[in-house]
Parts: sequence; structure tokens; C-alpha cells
Amino acid sequence: MQLLKKIFKSKKTSTFNQQVENVLGLVPGNTMLYNAALSHRSVQESADQNNERLEYLGDAILSAIVADYLFKRYPYKGEGFLTEMRSKMVNRQQLNDIAIKMGLNKITLYNKFDNSLRNSQIFGNTLEAVVGAVYLDKGYKKTLQWVLKQIVIPHMFVDDLEGIDINLKNKLIGWASKNGHKLTFELAEEKIEGNRRHFTINTVLNDEILSVGKGFTKKDASQIAAQLALEKLGI
Repeated sequence: MQLLKKIFKSKKTSTFNQQVENVLGLVPGNTMLYNAALSHRSVQESADQNNERLEYLGDAILSAIVADYLFKRYPYKGEGFLTEMRSKMVNRQQLNDIAIKMGLNKITLYNKFDNSLRNSQIFGNTLEAVVGAVYLDKGYKKTLQWVLKQIVIPHMFVDDLEGIDINLKNKLIGWASKNGHKLTFELAEEKIEGNRRHFTINTVLNDEILSVGKGFTKKDASQIAAQLALEKLGI
């Protein structure tokens, strides 16, 4: 019986590692790290088994890698430009879209019966957790190479991002004012998950909710809400 259990566990681990390799393009070393990185709190409440701690770490690592990339790519640009570009590259909506394109949504473990999770940005959070897992598993140098190869180069089109106005909120406010619409940004929810504060901001157009943005700061949540609103309106 013990031998059968070991064989089953070995096959299960092998299947999981293959799924991770197919999606992430790397061979997992420490399987437990990737198990945690791909487990949302809705299915694993324990802090050492879900991805919130790894998300916190991965957020910092990804931000550092992107900052380094931009610093070297634009040797003559100032701090303001570099900060704005980094914000464009690692904002919540952008990371969530990239995670889905990579296929992370197919291997992330979460409560699929919770519709609010299905439509939230948990996959972008998972991507950050995966970066944290890769860092702990492979070290900084290999993580840097992996992030550039799998995330930055194929998904973060820097030349296109240069031309995007990051202050989407002001753009939306200007459009509403010009066309005689009543527009407000309302704080819908503020909560703490793990050690991080999460904000939900509603874009309300003429007393109806037009879009919902989520982020770790009110500013990020507002910008995401504005971005989604602009896309809905075709602006």
C-alpha cells in the first residue's frame, strides 16, 4: 500500500511539473514552491501553502528587474520617465492580461465557483507569486533571464507603452466633462489579505457603475478602473 501511494504521488508530482514547464518554460526544482505560488487563498488558507507571501516577494523582484531593464534601455531618460514606464509595465491589469496569455489561469488553483474571483485579477497576483517562486528556486540571475524571456520581451511592448498616457483617470474625467456626463470614482471596498491592503474602486458614470478596478493602492485601482471604462466606451 505504501509503495502504491509513493508511485501515485510521484506520478502526480511529475504531471504537475510538466504542466508548470509547459506554461512557464522552465523545469521546476522545488515543486512545493510552485504548488504554493499557484494556490490561491480560496483553496489554501495556510500562509505557507497559498501564494500571498510569494506574491509579496515576487512583486518586489519583478519591479526590480523591470527597473533594471528600463535603466539600461533608456540611458539618457530621467527618473520621472523611468518611473512612469515601470508603472505602465507592472500595473495590475497589465500583469493579469499577461498571466492569462501565458496560460497561468489554466493551472492556478482557486475556488472556481466564486464568480468574483473568476473576474478578478488573481492571475496577475499569481504571476507575481510565480516570479517569487522562481527567484527562491533558481536565484536572481536565472530569474532575471526568465522574466525577460517569458514576460518582458514577448508581452510588454515597451515601444507601444511609451505612447500611452498613464493618467487614464484624467483622460476619462476630461471626456466626461466635455460631453456633459456625471463621473465619479468611488471606493467600493478596502480589505487586508495576508499583509497587503487591497482597494476596489468603481467608476460611476451618470449614477451607474461602468467599471471596477482593483489594486494595492487607491491610485492603481482608480487607474485600472479608468482604463477599463475607456475600453468600454471605445475612447
